Amino acid sequence: MAMMKLLLCYLIVSMACHLVFSFTDLQDATVLQSLKQQWKNLPPSWNNSNDPCGTPWEGVTCSNSRVKALALSSMRLSGKLSDDIGGLTELASLDLSFNPDLTGSVSSRLGDLRKLNVLILAGCGLSGTIPSELGNLAQLSFLALNSNNFTGEIPASLGNLTNLYWLDLSNNRLSGSIPVSTSTGPGLDLLKKAKHFHFSKNQLLGEIPASLFSSGMVLSHLLLDGNLLTGEIPPTLGNVQTLEILRLDNNALGGGVVNLQNLTNLIELNLASDNFSGPLPDLIGMNYLNYVNLSNNSFQPSQAPAWFSTLKSLTTLALENGPLQGQVPQQLFSLPQIQIVILKKNAFNDTLDMGNNISQQLQLVDLQNNDISSVTLSSGYSKTLLLMGNPVCASSIASTSYCQPQKRSATNCSTSLANCRNITCPSDQKLSPQTCACAYPYEGTIIFRAPSFMDTANCSRFHDLQISLEMKFGLAPGAVVLLNPHFNIDDYLQVGLGLFPTTRNFFNSSEIQRMGFELSSQTFKPPAEFGPYFFIAVPYKFPGQ
Repeated sequence: MAMMKLLLCYLIVSMACHLVFSFTDLQDATVLQSLKQQWKNLPPSWNNSNDPCGTPWEGVTCSNSRVKALALSSMRLSGKLSDDIGGLTELASLDLSFNPDLTGSVSSRLGDLRKLNVLILAGCGLSGTIPSELGNLAQLSFLALNSNNFTGEIPASLGNLTNLYWLDLSNNRLSGSIPVSTSTGPGLDLLKKAKHFHFSKNQLLGEIPASLFSSGMVLSHLLLDGNLLTGEIPPTLGNVQTLEILRLDNNALGGGVVNLQNLTNLIELNLASDNFSGPLPDLIGMNYLNYVNLSNNSFQPSQAPAWFSTLKSLTTLALENGPLQGQVPQQLFSLPQIQIVILKKNAFNDTLDMGNNISQQLQLVDLQNNDISSVTLSSGYSKTLLLMGNPVCASSIASTSYCQPQKRSATNCSTSLANCRNITCPSDQKLSPQTCACAYPYEGTIIFRAPSFMDTANCSRFHDLQISLEMKFGLAPGAVVLLNPHFNIDDYLQVGLGLFPTTRNFFNSSEIQRMGFELSSQTFKPPAEFGPYFFIAVPYKFPGQ
């Protein structure tokens, strides 16, 4: 009925205005004309013709007169996502990401787009519930609804999306339990091709269902941090041997940690700030682990476990406010990749001896508020060692830097503008380090959810990130700016990003849409050590806007 009304309206307008669609399918043209009336800040080319395919509209991709893709990332769109969108029945890709003024609920008519393969609505201002009709999109492989204001439960119907490999629902206000299949309906356990479950920073409740996991899954990333989950880790998690990143931190999970040693491909394990009890997990044999955080739980008192000295890939070990006592194992400091050791607020005692074979990578050892009574120091370590709150700081080393408040030297890995001095730009422009001229950059924040390091003082890795962005987007050397890399309160690595145009002082609409899509669809691949990410763009301000 709605489509018949649209067609009738279109026919009336076309008779009155003698509009002729010379190439675009009539139904698709009608839908786009309707969206054009509803949305503000569309690309200028949408006003140049009434034929979106014949005289192309920016952001619209056509084949054989049918609209196949609609990509309007970062355009400052404002308006609603109305029912009309369901009329683009040949649409394979829809990307409206990073338009925070695109508000309201998501139309259930999206479920009519049966040929849709990619749906990206990340970083908008959408609210209400996620429509269950999205479960009709059987060809969907990429679904990103993160960083909106969605409420309600995760629709169980998403379990029908058996071709899905990427599911990102993070940074919303979703509640309820994680849906699994029953005798009468689907659930997320049916997503056997999914590699990414990103459900962080919602309000999900209840236990993690044991039936969510099976040996037939190929999950790489399971991110459930920042929810309200309770109960124990189900032992079935150990069946998912493809898992590389596991974040269950900042929930209310408890009980003993199940045997995780089957997860031999695991790179990151973060179980911090839960209610786990019993013995520390045994991580012997998990030789790819480079980041382990078990801080702020209720594990039973024990000596440092054997795996402290055997995980050769370990870069970061955090077990703050923990149960550890006895002597800190000397071998920990000689692990070849170790960079950060945070063991403050335990009960380590006796002598701290870091040995004579300290790793060259080691940047920080934080042992504050333990019960260490003496220290044997070698000349092999000159970086930060924090011992405040230990009895040893009442001894002869009380006046040393080890026992004084220390501010780590803030190595600034932001892109330097030192070569562009005494240049002031208008308020709507920024200084390009590549040209030393004022320009309109494409800006935003790239947030890495599980990097394999915590040391942000190694600027070479950020240089590698900068080069990979320049190569991906075909920008000149120096046209990518990275700002203030730091770990935020969620233990995510947050980096400000600016991409500067190379041949003029602004990007056109098509360039912005392409960059927005490649960052939101994960087409851009950062260096492996940065891990999974999401990007939140500042909607682009074109000259004169």
